[in-house]
Amino acid sequence: MKEFKGRVLAGGNWKGEAVVSHQGVNTLATFQSSALKNSKQVIVSDQNNSDIFKKMITGKALCLPITIGSTTGGLVIQTICAMKINPAAFLFSEHIDSLAASGIVLAKVWENSDVIAIDQLGNDFLDAVKTGDTLEIREDGTVIIIE
Repeated sequence: MKEFKGRVLAGGNWKGEAVVSHQGVNTLATFQSSALKNSKQVIVSDQNNSDIFKKMITGKALCLPITIGSTTGGLVIQTICAMKINPAAFLFSEHIDSLAASGIVLAKVWENSDVIAIDQLGNDFLDAVKTGDTLEIREDGTVIIIE
């Protein structure tokens, strides 16, 4: 069991599966195809991110350094939360970027989303967590990798 503590941006308690990207996640490329098809779950469509390409991430903890891409990023996150096909949690090793933060705030306020967001978990977190690991997230920003 490994424990990490980050800064809570959108809190919550949750336990479930991790999906890990070691590179920045392009929000538009990741979510666009599933959103446009009005899918019931997100299958990552960003072929430039081999860590998560074609993986189902709805209801999972997306572990990532940061989001990247165009200024649509925040709206894309808000939209997938409105559609209820979002990851359960966004767990950032770095400081959250302003676009992801805005999308998560909009989803919480406008969509009453229960999405969780924690940043500043550190590079050690991203090195330790693996796709398929079970994570426990606590309201105070603690993330536990259960072995």
